[in-house]
Amino acid sequence: MALVERSRTFTVAQVLASRAAMDPEAPYLHHEDTVANFGQIESRAESLAAALANLGVEEGDRIALILPPCPEFVVSLFAAAKLGAVVVPLNPLLTQAELHYMLRHSEATVAVSAEIHREVDYLDLFEELFPILPDLQYLVTVGEEDLWYDDRIFQFEDLVSSGVGRDFSGPELDPDQALFAIAYTSGTTGKPKGVELTHRNLIHTAAATADALELTGEDRVIGVTALFHVFGLSPGILGTALAGASLVLQTEFDGSESLDLVERHKVTVHYGVPTVFATQLREQRRRARDLSSLRTGVVAGGPVADDFVRQVRQELCPGIRVAYSLTETASTLCITGPDDPEVKRYQTVGRPVPETEIRVLEEDGTELPVESLGEIAVRGPGVMRGYYRQPTETTRSFDEEGFFRTGDLGILDEDGYVHLVGRSKDVIIRGGYNVYPREVEDRLHAHPAVREVAVVGVPHEILGEAICAAVVHVEGAIVTEDELREWCRMTLAGHKVPDRVRFLDSLPLTGTGKVHRVELARMIRAEPDEMARDE
Repeated sequence: MALVERSRTFTVAQVLASRAAMDPEAPYLHHEDTVANFGQIESRAESLAAALANLGVEEGDRIALILPPCPEFVVSLFAAAKLGAVVVPLNPLLTQAELHYMLRHSEATVAVSAEIHREVDYLDLFEELFPILPDLQYLVTVGEEDLWYDDRIFQFEDLVSSGVGRDFSGPELDPDQALFAIAYTSGTTGKPKGVELTHRNLIHTAAATADALELTGEDRVIGVTALFHVFGLSPGILGTALAGASLVLQTEFDGSESLDLVERHKVTVHYGVPTVFATQLREQRRRARDLSSLRTGVVAGGPVADDFVRQVRQELCPGIRVAYSLTETASTLCITGPDDPEVKRYQTVGRPVPETEIRVLEEDGTELPVESLGEIAVRGPGVMRGYYRQPTETTRSFDEEGFFRTGDLGILDEDGYVHLVGRSKDVIIRGGYNVYPREVEDRLHAHPAVREVAVVGVPHEILGEAICAAVVHVEGAIVTEDELREWCRMTLAGHKVPDRVRFLDSLPLTGTGKVHRVELARMIRAEPDEMARDE
């Protein structure tokens, strides 16, 4: 029976509990030099849930996860599920201001965080955040420091140990209705929006992706470089558990190391955004590894050219699939199949996953016939419940028949395949992350030397798209590219900082006086100078 059918009534907690009951000794997580099986992760999640329950955490409470890929993230996620709590997975590379906003907006009561990650001391950071986050009661830190903590801060391992053998009562949840995750994504203005995903949303998409890839207990999966991302939550953590497969984690992605891990662990399935595969192509050409174990994989999260997919198939992963993935659809929305005609495998993002309907709409919401270009709209079990605490934005995003309007432009052909053409909303997909020009422009506008600015995306071999800011400075002002990049870095996450800053005498305008972004991007692409910097 397909996983989609078998998991239809599951909650997230039941995904792990059922797998641990069937295959307790089967490996689940490979991390550095350790291997954790399903039984061990289940036991640790039970203990952590009991300890959190003893602190008063209960159904509906928000638990923020601010961690790089590591077993503690997975244990925390399933512990939250056992309590009926809601996880708020956050990028550990966010700035303090961004973290503050999302923790405040989500009303998180517990944060599970690294002690130190990329030289950021989270104990110091939370010392500043605690007084301005009235809902935040506890911090759980992951690390090896032997430090003294107060009665609101606990070390992860100490908390897990304190819950061993303790009883707690988990609620009965309706997976179709119960919220499990608030995943943040930027809106059209670049301001974060909390996407409400139910247990059913995430599990359906995870099962559908695993079914499409014919995932089994013999598979080892790599390439989930961001567990906080919806792809990491759904096909990553939940999809592997549903299938009984195992997941190879890298705390920090490194192209060379990831290929070494494929060779060492005989990895069979490779997930990744285009940046991951582009980096690996370079590394494999420098020093070839034995990648013969790879049978299939998924590339999603950014624009991919036909030639790029062919290169990945020929040099890295012969059965690679192309997928269309959105946070609002709990990840995979469409995916190509091994039996698809060659032209469909390279020039489309495949067909919708089971029980998912796609329409193409005119600007006024009228459904268009097949082979017409318009906005892609989707309805199905993976589609979000709405945007947290934003009822107006939620209403605006759905039509009267319950189809979510993605903002992406595409064509649905007569065979049911989706052709992505572009985006009706301004967004740059840099290294798999959405960056909205408005947010970067607002920051640059605040600099006293900047008179006008427009931000556009330009093609980049590794990142997929790079961020370029075209700036007209105030008459007589003196400012450098590095100064403006540093200005952005003070309040924006690293992946939002412009890769290039170009100084112009004026910005190209349309006939109505708006910035002509297409012409601006064309001008920048035509420049013969250096490629955009990698972050």
